[in-house]
Amino acid sequence: MILLLAVTLVLARLVTLQIVQAADLKAKGIERRTSDKSLRPERGIIFDTQGNVLAQSIPVKEIYANPNMLSDLIVKKQFKKTKEDVANELGSILDIKPQDILDKLNKNKSWISLAHQVDINKTDEIMALKIPGVGLNEEEKRVYPMGNFAASVLGIVNQAGHGVEGIESYYDKELFGKPGFQSQEQDTRARSILDALLQGDPSRPGNSITLTLDSTIQYLVEQQLDNLQQTTKANSVTILAMDPKTGRILGMGSRPTFDPTDYSEVTPETRRNLAIGMSYEPGSVFKIITGSAALEEGVVHPNDTFSDPGYLRIPPRIITNWDSDQKPHGNPTFTKGMQLSSNVVLAQVGMSLRKESFYTYLKAFGFGSKTGIDIAGEESGLLLPQDKVRDIDLATMSFGQSNSVTPIQLLSAISAVANGGTLYRPYIVDKITTPDGQLVEQQKPTPVRQVITKTTAQQMTEILEQVVADGTGQLAKIPGINVAGKTGTAQKVDPQTGQYSPTDFIASFAAYAPAEDPKIAVLVIIDSPKEGGSHQGGFLGGPRAKAIIEGAMQYYGLPVAKDTESTVTISPGNSAVRPSPKPVTPERSPVGGEVIVPDLTGMTMRQVGDTLAKSELHFNFTGSGLVNRQSPQAGKVVVKGTTIEVNFSTLTAENS
Repeated sequence: MILLLAVTLVLARLVTLQIVQAADLKAKGIERRTSDKSLRPERGIIFDTQGNVLAQSIPVKEIYANPNMLSDLIVKKQFKKTKEDVANELGSILDIKPQDILDKLNKNKSWISLAHQVDINKTDEIMALKIPGVGLNEEEKRVYPMGNFAASVLGIVNQAGHGVEGIESYYDKELFGKPGFQSQEQDTRARSILDALLQGDPSRPGNSITLTLDSTIQYLVEQQLDNLQQTTKANSVTILAMDPKTGRILGMGSRPTFDPTDYSEVTPETRRNLAIGMSYEPGSVFKIITGSAALEEGVVHPNDTFSDPGYLRIPPRIITNWDSDQKPHGNPTFTKGMQLSSNVVLAQVGMSLRKESFYTYLKAFGFGSKTGIDIAGEESGLLLPQDKVRDIDLATMSFGQSNSVTPIQLLSAISAVANGGTLYRPYIVDKITTPDGQLVEQQKPTPVRQVITKTTAQQMTEILEQVVADGTGQLAKIPGINVAGKTGTAQKVDPQTGQYSPTDFIASFAAYAPAEDPKIAVLVIIDSPKEGGSHQGGFLGGPRAKAIIEGAMQYYGLPVAKDTESTVTISPGNSAVRPSPKPVTPERSPVGGEVIVPDLTGMTMRQVGDTLAKSELHFNFTGSGLVNRQSPQAGKVVVKGTTIEVNFSTLTAENS
């Protein structure tokens, strides 16, 4: 009976192990003989609206070592070099302090990482050393072919392959893809048995995204950013360009800037996208909002007159104008007050609008809350609590003090005036596609609300045209193009005294054009200019907004008005004939990855962009008008992605 019971128990155990638990035990056996290696997916590409690559990933390597193996072989004298020798050799190739590597090699570990994201040419040198226990793992490195181009917009990617700032962060889920794994043998003697059982799960590459950002407009923005930073020595400079009819972001940038490929040496503050993350008191540019609300409510009309002796007493302060030390304005109309950028006039307008109504429009225009733009890092600005607002606060709000806004909020609100009264949610990603080009998502313009009527919007646009034609914004005039704009020069609060500083300012300028059918709206902000001859927004920001708008008009192929006086000088008997591209004779036949530079002579900026995009080439430009020079010359054979330097000039008889 005892023997029978023992045999029964053994048989029951065998049935349990070989039948009931067979699948689980087989899996555990495989798990003990194998290790799963995570497969990082290839991160998606970021394109601009022209198809230029702004961000992509390239294959690199991680260098690792087995310190215990290396120690054992050195002790047994099976490897003749010391750990110091190994550290010196690896440090020289990797540009890492040898002592840092030696500290890792001296650890009692069987695996340790020595370096991440190592270029393939360096890994070849390392593997040629044949150091026992030193090996490679596959990695990716995020690179940005255009350097600091739109750097704060794009953001950065950490060593784990995830976006942590900007678009890279906001769309990380789409860009990252799906990780996979691969089972690897730990015991090669069991390979023949397990080969049939081992399986992996391949990674899936991330989707690609195409931005609304247009490289031609962005080049214009970047040029003016550099110019302003060099000439004003400001704490920061920010420029934002938008399609006012849709909310599409056409250009966005700030200075100081950084190279997102190598961001480790800069602070998070340097990397901050000021266009969405900077909260500031906007100054007189905000008069567009106050004036639009007052016109909509009917408390003011364009020809209403106001008393403006240069000051307005509202206890406990006296409000003055930026030019009160020069002259009183007398009894200007509301339109004239906007042209002169009169604080006294706008304070009276704001007071007549009253607090409850004013706050209704502030919130309707989107102030005090995030716009919802699809980039990580947006701030919401700050409105004074409505129940805390005094008469003096209401007056100063009217000309852009007391409340803080973000650039993206302000330009979105101004764009609502430009497009006929509709506030749109700004957006910067046009579409998401799979690696093979299949459409995943297409973004469309999203109207948020109708803030003012078309009649009010048209009235304010006509007033803003007068600001550029005859007021403080005259430096933004463009012959043949009706530009609507407004200057701003806001005093900053002195952190030491808590009062407005008499010497520290934020200069700004906002404009859109053509005023009657706007294609682009631009906001220029210069924080604490120290040089440049003036701290006035019209003087510093007007010419830069003009340059961007004028370049955009040429890019879009918009003609000047028919009644514009000609600025072209033609000698008697001569006539200017527009030059045109000539047939190109290539210097040689292109090979893989090469293209022939086309002839761009006589093309507009938009034609240049379209032509070069077809050849997968980029361009930088100077001047305005039609192309008269290019480098490299037509017919040269260059690698795809090469930047062509293009000069535009006004057509004359001499260069015809």
